[in-house]
Parts: sequence; structure tokens; C-alpha cells
Amino acid sequence: MIPGLVCSAVCAGQAKSRPNVLVFIADDLGTNEIGCYGGENLQTPNIDRLAKEGMLLTNNFCSMAVSVPIRASLYTGLYPQHHGSFRNHKPVNRGLRSVVHYMSDLGYRVGRTGKDHPVKQLKVFPFEKIPGFAVGCTMSHPPVSTPDGIREFMSRDKSQPFCLFVCSINTHAPWDSGDASEFNPDSVHLPPNCVDNAVTRRMFCDYLAEIRMLDNEVGMTLRTLEETGQLDNTLVIFLGEQGPKMPFGKWTCYRYGQHSAFLARYPKKIKAGSVSDALVQYEDVLPTLIDFAGGAPVDTLDGRSLLPILYGKKKAHVREWAYGIHNNHPEGPAYPIRSIQDKRYRFIMNLMHERPYSEKHMMKPEDTNDMWGSWLVTAQTDERASWLIDKFVHRPAQELYDHQTDPWELHNLADLPEYAARVAEMKTALLEWMEQMGDTGIGMDVAN
Repeated sequence: MIPGLVCSAVCAGQAKSRPNVLVFIADDLGTNEIGCYGGENLQTPNIDRLAKEGMLLTNNFCSMAVSVPIRASLYTGLYPQHHGSFRNHKPVNRGLRSVVHYMSDLGYRVGRTGKDHPVKQLKVFPFEKIPGFAVGCTMSHPPVSTPDGIREFMSRDKSQPFCLFVCSINTHAPWDSGDASEFNPDSVHLPPNCVDNAVTRRMFCDYLAEIRMLDNEVGMTLRTLEETGQLDNTLVIFLGEQGPKMPFGKWTCYRYGQHSAFLARYPKKIKAGSVSDALVQYEDVLPTLIDFAGGAPVDTLDGRSLLPILYGKKKAHVREWAYGIHNNHPEGPAYPIRSIQDKRYRFIMNLMHERPYSEKHMMKPEDTNDMWGSWLVTAQTDERASWLIDKFVHRPAQELYDHQTDPWELHNLADLPEYAARVAEMKTALLEWMEQMGDTGIGMDVAN
């Protein structure tokens, strides 16, 4: 055989055996509602399957609980201050390389279906566009997702591995795409940081119905992998993105907003039913994919590969801190927030705490048939509702929460003398991180 043909045959054989990557991303999903994360309101068998057949990570956090910035972090491996999208809908810096470039360089076809944030920057995010999943996350009554596009992409060229991002718009508001009749408003379990009234319970059922839609999409995606013979040769990652459009959820640095599901299945290397409490962030996903694909570490990225953690290696690198950032423009008046946490404690700095917090999409006082407006009505006669509203709107300069005893962050410990040393340690580490990021704090929260 001619030497060149021998090389071609060997390379083709290697390509066929190389594993694929599929990353499924939810939209504004409260991790606490998923069955494998302790959810009580519905069963999520398809998402839970990934936990049973792979690894569940309990401490994955968004660095920013807003879609455009955190997806930019997912795709670039950089913190928001570094990639430039440190306010919602702000473009990333020009000239960046993203997962499309890194994985293409390693021989992968890279595609994306569904939600396309960040938008209009095709040189940075030149994904192949795959049909089948709705793109507009604010769409009312979107069409039900179909598998034809992802099936064609998975099956197109078996000689080249694929890297596919399946980006659902569930559970982004408006919550009107599912069948809420599955749920009884009187019996749902509301999060402890919610005002309990009829409007909230009705809307919460609408939200749960979209989680059902999301779980169905995960099931459809897994079946498509099975039908194409690719399931066990594919690293499947499920991510929850940030928390839901509810007070203390997205657009904050609270746990409800920043805590995110992270499940990973790859039976050749990841132990079924395994759990890790390692502290991880979205910036770690791209380095993990590069490592999985056989690439060398990229020193300019902010994240680190999680592959040793996923593979259960005892000497895996573990983060000391997870960091958070929020800039309120263009969703409302300036209200910059920064946070830091370890596995137990979260420390928050509200850099403009003198003013009330306000967010235009969620906080509509005039609409008493919407969640926030209904809370204001309930607060007129309910002391706890009044307290929750005041806690959300009027925040102190510093907040400290112990997730071991207070996972819903209802009791601020920052001013207690016995926590002074912990506050000082975490504040120092947070300020050092901000300096490393070139983070000017209030100076970053200005109009786009």
C-alpha cells in the first residue's frame, strides 16, 4: 500500500473511534426542582438518568446569573470581566476564540441548536446552526422541539466526531408552553424564599410545566443519540444555566440565581451514580472539553479542566473559591454586586446598597396578576411577605450566608461578631479577584 494511503487509513480509523461531545443547556432552571437534586414537585426521569448513569456535581455555580454573559463564559472559558460581556446583551470583546475554534482545531464538527446567545458575533461564535429547537427565548407558545436536525448532524459524517450544543429555551419566561394542569397549585412546594399566595402558586405550576417540557427534550436528545449508535461514545453534559425569573433568582448573586445543575455521562470513564461536591464554575467547561478532545491546556483561559474530577481521580484540582458578578444595566438602574463562596459560605458585596434594587422584567408593581405585584398586595397584610420584599429590595453593604444551616440564604450573618474573621477573609479574596479581573465595580455598571 502507498505510504500516504496507509496514513489516511490510520487517521480515518482514529477519527471513527474518537468520542463525541453533547452539551445540553437549560434556560433559567432552578436546580432545586430537578429530581436528582432533591426536587419534590415533579419527576424528571430523563435528566435523572444522567445522574444514575454518570456523575452529579453539587457545587456548580454561574459567575453571572444572566444568559448572555454566562453563555459567553461557557463558550470562551473566560470570566465576564475578561470576555467583555459583563452586562446583559453586551457583546464580547472582538478577536476572542471560542469553543468553536478550539474544538474545530481538534478535528470536531461544532454545532448549536436552539437559543443562540450571544448573538450577532459570528466571528467569535461561528457555530453551525442546527434546526429543530426554538431560538427565541422570550417566544410565547413556542413550537415543540423536534429531533430531525440533531439526528442529521450526529449522523452526517461518522469519520469526524461532533461537538453539539443543545440549547433549550425552557424554562425561560413566559411560562406558557407546557401543560400546567399536571400540577395542583394547592399542593406544590414553593421555595422558602417565596411569598405564598394564589398568583405565585399558579405561576409556579406554569413554570413546573416547562420543566416537564425540558425533561422531555433531554429524553428526545438521549434517544436520538441511542438511535444513531452514539450514546456510549459521547460525553453528555447537562447544565441548568442560572436560576428562574423569580426574586432571589436570576439577576442576583444569591445561591438561587447562581447555583446550577451539572450532570455528566460517559460510561467509559465516568462512574455511574457518582457524586462530586467539588467547587466548579461555567468557565471550567471549555477547558474540560479541550482536555477530553485531547488538546493541550490553554493558559489564557480562566477555567481549569474538570476531567480529573469527572473521572474520579483523587488528585484532581479543586477550586478554593467560586466567584460571582452582577451588573444591573440594562435590566434596571445600576446595582453592581460581587460575591465569593466556598462549599459552605457565600459572601456578597452590594456596591450601591444605599439605593433600592429594581429589575424591569420581574418587578412590575402595577400588575397584581404577576408574581411581584401579587407579593406587594400580600405584603400589605402579611408580615413575612413584607419582610421578604424588604430583604430583596433594600440590601446591606455586606451579606454572609451559611449554606449548611441556611441554604436559602434567609439569615444574614455578616454583622455578627463571631463571623468577623470569615467576612474579612472572604472580602479580601474577593477584592483580590476583582483586581486580577480588572473589575472596577461600580464603573462597570453603566448603560450599554
